[in-house]
Amino acid sequence: MKRAFDLLLALLICVPVFVIVLISAIPAWIECRASPFFVQARVGRGRRTFPMIKLRTMYPDTAHRASHEISASQITRTGQFFRRTKIDELPQVWNVLCGHMSFVGPRPCLPNQTELIEERASRGVYALRPGITGPAQVRGIDMSTPRALAVADAEYCGNWSLSRDLRLLIATATGSGQGDAVKR
Repeated sequence: MKRAFDLLLALLICVPVFVIVLISAIPAWIECRASPFFVQARVGRGRRTFPMIKLRTMYPDTAHRASHEISASQITRTGQFFRRTKIDELPQVWNVLCGHMSFVGPRPCLPNQTELIEERASRGVYALRPGITGPAQVRGIDMSTPRALAVADAEYCGNWSLSRDLRLLIATATGSGQGDAVKR
């Protein structure tokens, strides 16, 4: 049921999302003179890595690290806007269509975030596809607190319902959560 919902929603919104992403890619390219898209290996279902796509929000020479380990000076001006409005996450609709991700689920981490990976593995979190958003993000829990994040992710895994996913999507769209974990 969850996968059917993801596919239906992705198909319904893919055209407007494509238009928004295409328009947003122009200022991202102009500012960086690099690909406006950022592809990064992330840990997904079954602890397998997959290529997650986002709009570029950081300068091209920024290291592949978690947001809470990045300083604000590494974020582009357009990237600040993309992060605040969550436009940078829209290309992940492609990841949903490909089956790598769901709209709602645990946010996929980087392969080098071993503490978080082990915490999630011990709680069975990798049984689900990762999400574009999730309950931890809406509650303001980010990857800087691996244990708390894994606990919140595990709670979601055990209590899935379509109505809960819809509430989380609405909460994300209306700006719930702490937002960006970048160091100021």
